[in-house]
Amino acid sequence: MDWQALHLSLALAVVTVIVLLPLGLLLGRWLAYRRFFGRTLVETVVLLPLVLPPTVLGFYLLQAFAPDSALGRLWRETTGGTLVFSFTGLVLASVIVNLPFAVQPVQRAFEAIPRDVREAAACCGMAPLAVFARIELPLAWPGIVTAMVLSFAHTLGEFGVVLMVGGSIPGETRTLAIAIYDRTQALDDAGAAAMSAVLLSISVFTIATMLLLAGRVARRHG
Repeated sequence: MDWQALHLSLALAVVTVIVLLPLGLLLGRWLAYRRFFGRTLVETVVLLPLVLPPTVLGFYLLQAFAPDSALGRLWRETTGGTLVFSFTGLVLASVIVNLPFAVQPVQRAFEAIPRDVREAAACCGMAPLAVFARIELPLAWPGIVTAMVLSFAHTLGEFGVVLMVGGSIPGETRTLAIAIYDRTQALDDAGAAAMSAVLLSISVFTIATMLLLAGRVARRHG
């Protein structure tokens, strides 16, 4: 069992969810309530990682993060490090890859809130921030939980983009999915099976927890 790879995978998944939570909330709510020119284009860009092959998306991210690219040069001049083959680069890539998993459930949850509920709260004198915190967030919570869990689980199992952007550097970019691939290539079926079982168990537990939490919240507000 590659415990280092497991620790790295969990750290990557947690950091990705932390970054995506506010981003998914803001973007999902904005898309749910606003009608503007170019909205379809924005939604298309958000959903693009769902349909692009991981190798294609990984290739474009690798080009964007390269040391001689504009972003790569800016990052190197600012921090002295590189985005490719680094944990930071993996986090940024994971945020981009998981954007649809974070935005779509949140957007649908906010769209499901009846407009008259928000209008009634505003008519009662509640400030917009209070309406968001006391009315919208509790009603949209199942979608928010779904977004976090899907982003976490998908990050754990991501392979193509991680391999393209980060490679397989032990302790730096080798996640559990990459370690399973390496063990399979080395004909170590027992090691690959053990790590696959751990990844499967974590995924099942994560999804089951999401369903339980979402069901409990739905019953509370039902």
